[in-house]
Amino acid sequence: MSTKHVLITGGAGFIGCNAARYFGQRNWQVTVLDNLSRVGTESNLKWLEDETEFEFAKIDVRDSAAVNKVISETKPDAVIHLAAQVAVTTSVTDPRMDFDVNALGTFNMLDAVRRFRPEATFLFASTNKVYGKITGASSELKGNRYAYTNRPHGIPESEPLDFLSPYGCSKGAADQYVLDFARIYGIPAASFRQSCIYGPRQFGVEDQGWVAWFAIATLLQKNITIYGDGKQVRDVLHVEDLVRAYEAAIRSPDEIRGQAFNIGGGTAQTLSLLELIDMLEQHFKRKIPLKFDEWRPGDQEVYVSDVRKLEKTLAWKPSIDARQGVGKLIEWVEQNRAAF
Repeated sequence: MSTKHVLITGGAGFIGCNAARYFGQRNWQVTVLDNLSRVGTESNLKWLEDETEFEFAKIDVRDSAAVNKVISETKPDAVIHLAAQVAVTTSVTDPRMDFDVNALGTFNMLDAVRRFRPEATFLFASTNKVYGKITGASSELKGNRYAYTNRPHGIPESEPLDFLSPYGCSKGAADQYVLDFARIYGIPAASFRQSCIYGPRQFGVEDQGWVAWFAIATLLQKNITIYGDGKQVRDVLHVEDLVRAYEAAIRSPDEIRGQAFNIGGGTAQTLSLLELIDMLEQHFKRKIPLKFDEWRPGDQEVYVSDVRKLEKTLAWKPSIDARQGVGKLIEWVEQNRAAF
């Protein structure tokens, strides 16, 4: 097979640099696009330089002329669109910027691919936030964690969309544009509605990247606030498993065209907040002082992705156990203390 070329927007971010490393080490030609606005991106880029070969372009996806130029000149075989404004809280304080980055930025990428490289596979990192409160799902407390009572496999792609925050709206609009560009223009494009992704190179903060944030805060002995009772459950997926799914999708353009896929750890890989705290206490061999506060608007007792559609379509399954993956994340956090 001839060398394939993948272009990754947000390629100096947490998921992006892991994806760039993965493809680069498998002899793909890699182009990284990033505006380096997020904390940790310059550090990630330097790390990536030691890991694999890649081309870098400092581009903001809001700049349609720059986006058009890079797509027309590089003509990638695949685009993984990760560049985004990622925090719900930021979307509330600055909805215009959130819209411009997430909705307009995605449109710019899609339209450039439509015009200059319509055969390229286009993967969009969407979010489970497009489902909003999921009012049709009910949950109850079972022991020390919440569980669905009427969604035994988790939340499927058929769940009604319900955009609750500016972030949900901007990502949801982008998600729908991706699916429609596949329908109208035939682009092999798909939306990956991602659950909690975690792993090395994740510079987590309180309102984004909670698994990494808990580990970083514990190491640095910073305050950890839990909103609610800590028994809320999320499915978690190690970034290596996510990137494997990206590769499988790129290799199956006809199967993924115009499809939305929920991706996360599924029912097999879930954690409650307090279960993660317990893992950290066991590792660091000390009690972690916690502050508890009220549930926040839109907080869910449980969110678990139904990943059966993706498993069936791409013959993919998560391979890294949550406990094993968290251990690897803690190891990275300890080795990079000076970076936080």
